[in-house]
Amino acid sequence: MNAFAKLILLIVLAVPSLYGQGRGGRGAAPVPQTGKAAAPMDITGYWVSVVTADWRLRMLTPPKGDYTSLPLNAEARKVADSWDPAKDEAAGEQCRSYGAPGLMRVPMRVHITWQDDQTLKLETDAGMQTRLFHFGPPQSQGGDWQGVSTASWDYLPAAVTDTLAPNRNQTDRQAGSLKVVTTKFKPGYLRKNGAPYSANAVLTEYFDRVTEPNGDSYLVVTSTVEDPTYLNQPLLLSTPFKKQADASGWKPTPCTSK
Repeated sequence: MNAFAKLILLIVLAVPSLYGQGRGGRGAAPVPQTGKAAAPMDITGYWVSVVTADWRLRMLTPPKGDYTSLPLNAEARKVADSWDPAKDEAAGEQCRSYGAPGLMRVPMRVHITWQDDQTLKLETDAGMQTRLFHFGPPQSQGGDWQGVSTASWDYLPAAVTDTLAPNRNQTDRQAGSLKVVTTKFKPGYLRKNGAPYSANAVLTEYFDRVTEPNGDSYLVVTSTVEDPTYLNQPLLLSTPFKKQADASGWKPTPCTSK
């Protein structure tokens, strides 16, 4: 197992236990006034999807009825079995698989910047979507594909920090994650083949930056979708992106329904 794979495994294993602890085992760190000033890491720049797991389900549109690894209940399967991409296009809803709960699984490039000191902006070239992560009060009421996202910095326990960054000195051990909780979005698809999520769903994400010894950096997005309407249990996913030096390969393209 290479170094990157080990680090991904460590984060995935650490996240469930950290949920129960509030991922704050070292105690709260002093929080400056703005989200930008409080950032324990820099996740701005261009990132590209690394598709190693679920390649068939992500790079291709799965056929109707293929809901592998999704904990859909009976009602969700009924909805998914009626999927009709032509009908979505006719209704102007070809972006149903680009809503917040499914967006980060789309193979694509993302561009992350600070819109202001309290707002991170994540733009995608696939589907041309924009997500805003608000550290202060959100300015949106939601009701669109991306909903309302509330952001905070979650500082990691020392044991995880030391494993991910063993060469940090005692005064530079304040590692952490970006936590984003998103609600109030339009109902859409977890996958392009019509597997649904409802407007009642809650998306919780942790963004972690991992740097390998050779200098390559990865952004690992660990997400949980909870949906009492369509899911029998929470859907937990881990999605990596690799840091790009510049905007090379950035190619904005509109949503597609299939």
